[in-house]
Amino acid sequence: MKFDREYFKKFDFKPDDVKRYLDSTLHDLDIAQKDDIPEVKFTYSYQALIKMGITLLARVAKVKVRSKPGHHVRILEKMGEILDDEDVAMIGNAMRMKRNTDLYGLSEVRPKGY
Repeated sequence: MKFDREYFKKFDFKPDDVKRYLDSTLHDLDIAQKDDIPEVKFTYSYQALIKMGITLLARVAKVKVRSKPGHHVRILEKMGEILDDEDVAMIGNAMRMKRNTDLYGLSEVRPKGY
């Protein structure tokens, strides 16, 4: 499997490093599961998906993700490759696009008085 050096760097992770990534992922999943607000559930689910990709890449491929524009797309692509499941990248990208629309676009939710 090839990794673009612009987005990934070979790294010798220690088991504790990978465990911290996994713990952070599980923390976000726990928040998503317990919260009742759909937007919170979605945000933390997406974050958990990306963090799980980072964990998977660290554990399986021994690569560290570089924080650059477009790195979430690359994480999702590599997750799909490693898991041999193209749906991971497709669903993840749909979530990413929704997150970007909510984050950067005009939201339908407006504060009172607008």
